[in-house]
Amino acid sequence: MRIYYCILLIVIMLLGCKKDATKDNGDFAFLGGEIINPIDDFIIISKSKQNIDTIKLDGNNRFIFKLSNLEAGLFSFNLRSPFGLEYQVVLLEPKDSIMLRLNTLEFDESLVYTGKGAKKNNYLIEEFLKYEIEEKRIFKFCQLNPADYQKEIDSLKDNKLRKLEKFKSKYETSDLFNKIAHANIEYTYYFNKEIYPFVHYGGNKSKILQALPEDFYNYRKDVNYNDSSLKNYFNYHNFLRSSFNNMALTQHYKHTNTDHFKSIDVCYNLDRLALIDSVITNSEIKEELLHHYTISFLNRNRNLDNNYKIIDFYTNKSSNNDGKEMIVRYAKALNNLKIGTKFPEVKLIDTNNSETSVDAIINSPTVICFWSQKYYDHFKESQHKIRELNIKYPEVKFVIINIDDYDLDSTIKALKRNRFSLKNQYLFKNPKQSKDDLAIYPMTKAFIVDKNQKIVNSKANIFEKNFEEQLLGLINR
Repeated sequence: MRIYYCILLIVIMLLGCKKDATKDNGDFAFLGGEIINPIDDFIIISKSKQNIDTIKLDGNNRFIFKLSNLEAGLFSFNLRSPFGLEYQVVLLEPKDSIMLRLNTLEFDESLVYTGKGAKKNNYLIEEFLKYEIEEKRIFKFCQLNPADYQKEIDSLKDNKLRKLEKFKSKYETSDLFNKIAHANIEYTYYFNKEIYPFVHYGGNKSKILQALPEDFYNYRKDVNYNDSSLKNYFNYHNFLRSSFNNMALTQHYKHTNTDHFKSIDVCYNLDRLALIDSVITNSEIKEELLHHYTISFLNRNRNLDNNYKIIDFYTNKSSNNDGKEMIVRYAKALNNLKIGTKFPEVKLIDTNNSETSVDAIINSPTVICFWSQKYYDHFKESQHKIRELNIKYPEVKFVIINIDDYDLDSTIKALKRNRFSLKNQYLFKNPKQSKDDLAIYPMTKAFIVDKNQKIVNSKANIFEKNFEEQLLGLINR
């Protein structure tokens, strides 16, 4: 039956190409496939973070979509799995007719492509899966001395290049594929070098940097920090962040009086923002980096004067008015969530579909945590952690809020599917407004609130080493 379906679909695509040949003067491609164990009856196709279309699955959980006036490049398809929102990329070029098949229970591992344009995409997904395994080895290698570390990552890179050359000799490849495949190898290699000072054991990062060979970062002079064609590609994105972390560290040590590095130091963070502003000219890449580091600093820092310094720099350098307004709102919300202030009135929906509010359920020492179906690992780990803490600290109430803009049924199914208790589980009545009011970023954020509904810590993290000490302090207040 599946063979018959694939043949039929290829015929339909060929007929579609022929039928539309006189109408469609631009380039086009087809993307279709079958989703096993779907949660929803649709998938979302996007490019450069902009949604192109929402494609309905048919009665057999299959779909087909024609992309007209195609601009070749990396496209994303997004859909929910039992573990949250998942996405993967596919390289589409003119006249491609690609079929994908995946099981949401094993999303990346089950993904396979067939049809014209499939081989290049199967190569890319295979390399993606290999890197997930390789990443653990890299962190172990980082404890080696620089020379031995260099040998290990050079060997990994050489093996990947040989495999790519073998693939190119066997199949006809396009310039765009060649660029993406080589970029995947190069920027993974560069990322591995950039993280070395941070992952290598020892708190004296200055000493680690000084021990590196002089040519260790020579590749930077040839790197394109403004490659718009790769701006949403995972490996390039990771490299950019790690590179600016590292370059800012070197810059920071030129005018600091200590060898011990603190990532929350306002001087270091200003150095990093200044480097981004001076090196990046692509407005989208610059805005993403400036916004990310600004909001990350605001979430971790407790000094208002330093907050203003970072916000002033960002608003002066950013050209994104929406981004600037968001940062100002976020900073204002953080200011309203200071220690000793009353926790904001937020409307909730419980698992019985009854409306309530935070102030109606806080009558004892309380921890308020959040989760989203978009972040399955955090969802699963936080629920397990809260269950463990509940047993150890029965005096503390743990309120768990889903922040998604989904219906109650979706939330309950996610909890039951993973065999988590429905007790003290809620979702926001008004997700967007509530997320703004509580400045929920990152997802690991938690509030510690006393029995009088006063905030004890608005930037807690249940996975921090000293979190249980904070709970004991809360109980003994």
